[in-house]
Amino acid sequence: MHQTGRFNARIPLIVKEPRSVAYNSGPAQLYEDALRRGEGRVSEGGALVVSTGSHTGRSPNDKFILRDQATEQTIWWDNNKAIAPEHFAVLKQDLLAAARDKHLYVQDLHAGADPAHRLSVRVICEYAWHALFIRHLLIRPGAEELAGFVPQLTIIDLPSFKADPKRHGVRSETVIACDLSHGLVLIGGTQYAGEMKKSVFTALNYMLPDKNVMPMHCSANVDAEGRSAVYFGLSGTGKTTLSAVPSRTLIGDDEHGWSSDGIFNFEGGCYAKVIRLSRKAEPYIHATTERWGTILENVVMDPESRKLDLDDGSLTENTRAAYPLNYIPNASATGRAAIPKTIVMLTADAFGVMPPVARLTPAQAVYHFLSGYTAKVAGTERGVTEPQATFSACFGAPFIPRHPSVYGVLLRDLIAQHSSACWLVNTGWTGGPHGTGHRMPIDVTRALLDAALSGALDRQPMRKDENFGFDVPLAVPGIDARLLTPRDTWDDAKAYDAQAQKLVQMFIQNFARFETFVGDEVRACAPAMSAAA
Repeated sequence: MHQTGRFNARIPLIVKEPRSVAYNSGPAQLYEDALRRGEGRVSEGGALVVSTGSHTGRSPNDKFILRDQATEQTIWWDNNKAIAPEHFAVLKQDLLAAARDKHLYVQDLHAGADPAHRLSVRVICEYAWHALFIRHLLIRPGAEELAGFVPQLTIIDLPSFKADPKRHGVRSETVIACDLSHGLVLIGGTQYAGEMKKSVFTALNYMLPDKNVMPMHCSANVDAEGRSAVYFGLSGTGKTTLSAVPSRTLIGDDEHGWSSDGIFNFEGGCYAKVIRLSRKAEPYIHATTERWGTILENVVMDPESRKLDLDDGSLTENTRAAYPLNYIPNASATGRAAIPKTIVMLTADAFGVMPPVARLTPAQAVYHFLSGYTAKVAGTERGVTEPQATFSACFGAPFIPRHPSVYGVLLRDLIAQHSSACWLVNTGWTGGPHGTGHRMPIDVTRALLDAALSGALDRQPMRKDENFGFDVPLAVPGIDARLLTPRDTWDDAKAYDAQAQKLVQMFIQNFARFETFVGDEVRACAPAMSAAA
């Protein structure tokens, strides 16, 4: 077996005697290998442009957790699919056998900027660009740390492996199978690199609550005075865009932990959507698309000039850029910050009902956190071609293995302990639902966020929202007051009322599954049906 790079020989590689292995190769070597192997092409600006094939987003229906004695009582099985031990064992045997015929790339990395809570992750890849992707997205240990590296989680990513539904007890040829008891993830039948990233997040979501650490699907940033903020939200709601601003230091764009010492990034890179990315509105992120080292997934490029067309969604609406965090000029060097002063919950309301901003009480914050209302954005999951209203518990149901009440209790206690201010921000539609109205202007969202983060929004006159009972500003300097009252933006007020009551009913029906897990104060935060409804 040919070996290259640094590797701790005392820790055996789970794949027995593969054809050859490249250990902890750097970006330049991985770039070169990806091009030599025909895995990607270089754009005019130097980015590596790759295709993820038929899988242009995650495959949540093909993700499984090993159901064993340790996970039987700890996993939220209503939300997570189980794979039996006997099927997992055969899958592991077959995937490892397939890996023996491959040239493999191994990356030893960390997940978690706080050493007290980080996870050591070994990723074994079939593709050079997958190795570069995960090297960007996780935290890269120094040479001394690599010398004593012992993996706590191992991911084997083999796109060429096709699962057998009958033999392996899965749904299709695509599989993401997680053994959370022993720290092993098996990925096959998909070239979508995001499956590796989210498998790490799933493992952290399982492990950290036992340490009284809150794992969060959020971005985070901090101002010059050390006042940090976190932004919960699903893909497409604006986590990356709204947190990468010149006036604040970026902690991270997607996954964080909240411990007694503060917040910390799980990752060392960013994975930003770039469809129709604006150089003017999002200059920091746009600049990464023209930089050597960035990986661009499914971005359309002219084959001769190598010019990118970020507006072209013909391959997928889920075009992505993966790059190290330090590609953002004002990114944090430590990935850590103090206890958040502000909590923002982002929703992309496809119904056009929610106001652009609303102040939440602690109980309302827990209610909306457990509800996780947003819209699935086109391209994020296979089969989603336009925004669809959905409820994703904790703003990240596809990635949470435990019951949402576990995370809800953690959030409730942290808010109570630290008196963090809580806001709900709608980055979705106004003036009507998707297809009729228009997307909330980003400059309006940013202005309202700035006012919330500075405390200025608290000083504005408020009204009680007639549907949800939270406080909504009546007026904010520089903002069209009509936008603050969604009903006023609709041409047909009665149509708005009907749409609002439809959404209210959806909230009530969704939250019924959580009512036995929360107290009276949180239950009382449910929206109200009108007498006419």
